[in-house]
Amino acid sequence: MAVMDILRKFYQATWATTGGRISLLVFGFCVILAIVGPWIAPFDPMARNYDAAGKLLRLAPPSSEHWLGTTVFGRDVFSQMLWGARPAMIIGVLTAVGSVIIGLNFGLIAGYFGGRIDSLLMRITDILLGLPFLPFIIVVLSLSGRSIWTIVLAMVVVLWRSTARIVRAEVMSLRERQFVAAARTTGASDFDILYREIAPNVLPLAMTSITFALAWAIITEASIGFLGFGDPDVVSWGSIIYEAYASQMMYRAPWWVVPPGVAIMVLVTSVYFIGRAYEDVVNPRLQEGR
Repeated sequence: MAVMDILRKFYQATWATTGGRISLLVFGFCVILAIVGPWIAPFDPMARNYDAAGKLLRLAPPSSEHWLGTTVFGRDVFSQMLWGARPAMIIGVLTAVGSVIIGLNFGLIAGYFGGRIDSLLMRITDILLGLPFLPFIIVVLSLSGRSIWTIVLAMVVVLWRSTARIVRAEVMSLRERQFVAAARTTGASDFDILYREIAPNVLPLAMTSITFALAWAIITEASIGFLGFGDPDVVSWGSIIYEAYASQMMYRAPWWVVPPGVAIMVLVTSVYFIGRAYEDVVNPRLQEGR
């Protein structure tokens, strides 16, 4: 099954519900901001701004020139918001895709072969399930450097574990089906059975996992930035809130802290409802208990 076919079916299934359509539109708008944001930002996000008299625009409220006001350092909040969309989207998408690819393969191999291979892979999964998510990432960043790629790698290492268990359970059921037995009788190899017969049947689960992993990754990236462990050379929504908190100006300048908080909430909510909408379509039985 081609990747484009999978994405097309995912889009069609999600677009079939009102909540899914709204969420896709919101998510698409955020993607566009992540792409064009740095190009349309009116100011350098790290530049200090001054008035006509040469005085630093410190905590200037929203105006026609600075739509979301300025920070305690005189930086334009609106420009920082536009720049902050890109790292949130890059980290979220790369983490979600990477973690689901690893989890999908772990689950496929463990569920299909069973026995010692299953025991070994699941013990590895159990060990990672025992790791505290955010503290583990902070330790990795403290030891290896605080770059976007390190953040992605640290999150991928631990975020695939749930996907692996979900896929494994489904594969253990599918491997007993008649179509798998028929493939064996035709002389198909384990690789062909695994990735041509079974994998397409668990891809809907994988697509659901991608959406929820994306939401988790965005929240975690914002949390890392808020705690001051994000990439110091990158403006993110979490780092904007961190600077407002560190300067003790959160209450005096709500225009500084509210926009990034709302942006994180809207983006994560849209991703979550995309996952719920797709989940309802591919598994209608879930709607019965809601």
